[in-house]
Amino acid sequence: MKRIILTLVCAGSILFSACDVVSDLLGQAAGVANLTNCKFSLQGVSNVSVAGVNVKNLTQGKLTAADVVRLAAAYQTKSVPLSMNMNVGVANPTTQQAAMTALDWILAIDGTDIANGVSSKSYTIRPSATTTVPLPVSTDLGNLFSKQGLDALKNFASSFTSDGTSSKVGLRVRPSLSVGSTQIPFPNYIKLEKKTGNS
Repeated sequence: MKRIILTLVCAGSILFSACDVVSDLLGQAAGVANLTNCKFSLQGVSNVSVAGVNVKNLTQGKLTAADVVRLAAAYQTKSVPLSMNMNVGVANPTTQQAAMTALDWILAIDGTDIANGVSSKSYTIRPSATTTVPLPVSTDLGNLFSKQGLDALKNFASSFTSDGTSSKVGLRVRPSLSVGSTQIPFPNYIKLEKKTGNS
């Protein structure tokens, strides 16, 4: 009798564990489905520097002689490092939470893809809420501006507005979510538009 009871207890434990696994998988699957309802936008860009020059110096008319020297030296050496933090907003308009485990991104300058990467941090997007996903971006613009001249480089640096965005900079993203051990990406990249106060 004890052996039968022990067997039943073990079987019950396995059944409950299996139910928990199925429940988790169903929850993840629901998160995948709801992620497709989320809206992605570019909330803004911060800490933008070109060749070590803070672009705010240009947008605020505070370009120093040292900044000009840095830009000229970068152009001459054909090494023009660009670094910035791009903030992607993920808005969930539904009453159910969504989940995301990765975000691939592609950065373009004047329509030319120059850098790409992936954020592997997991995010839960609550119902009727927006989650901000920061994307630290760094690349070199040397090849892009080597044939266009120093003026093109200056124009690019001065194209950034007070909120850090620039009409010359484009960002595309492709979110993913893992179900079990399988990562499921969106079929296509999403071109991000700047979020406005009216949207």
